[in-house]
Amino acid sequence: MENEEDNIFWVKIEGEKRLATINLVPGNQVYREKLVKIDDEEFRAWDPYRSKLGAAIMNGLEVLPIVRKSTVLYLGVSTGTTASHVSDIVGPSGIVFAVEHSSRVARDFLERVATFRSNIVPILQDARSPKEYFSVYGPVDVVYVDIAQPDQTEIAILNCKTYLKKGGYMMLVIKTRSIDVTREPAQVMRSEAKKLSANFEIVQEINLEPYEGDHGMIIAKYLG
Repeated sequence: MENEEDNIFWVKIEGEKRLATINLVPGNQVYREKLVKIDDEEFRAWDPYRSKLGAAIMNGLEVLPIVRKSTVLYLGVSTGTTASHVSDIVGPSGIVFAVEHSSRVARDFLERVATFRSNIVPILQDARSPKEYFSVYGPVDVVYVDIAQPDQTEIAILNCKTYLKKGGYMMLVIKTRSIDVTREPAQVMRSEAKKLSANFEIVQEINLEPYEGDHGMIIAKYLG
């Protein structure tokens, strides 16, 4: 994997090589993940079965645009498993604007993740209304999108046009069954990628099997 400021690691945990990030909040667990101390650093095992970004890395992600000091707009943060690893990667000088629409889920995210991490700004808002994110000061380096809506790609594009810097990256999780249950996942991926052609350069398309069924990810560079 190429990463100009690599902040993800492979560490040996219980005799097995595992994907991990350096824990921004030593001693704190988010989803009962394994913690391991190596020299002066504490690492958190990153479970690809619990994180679509982790799954993408395991399946050959070539460019991870989320690096140390990155500013990330994260749509669909849910309970924060992946967002916590993104928080680790960007570090104390980066920032994660974390958008979640469900107040119940957002409350769980606040209690388990955002409360402990000063580089996360929680935003309780609908991703369809990016102009309502009053906490976001743009432009951002990366827009990471993980929302289960039939028009998820259109929502992602709208958010990128509002906040993503030219030359920045979008990482779009495609939940194929949320878009069209009648078509094969590969067909859905192709049709969603076509929607990006006017404003983006497709960098990579990744199938997230076996970690996530009927899911893929598109990494695209924003042309403006």
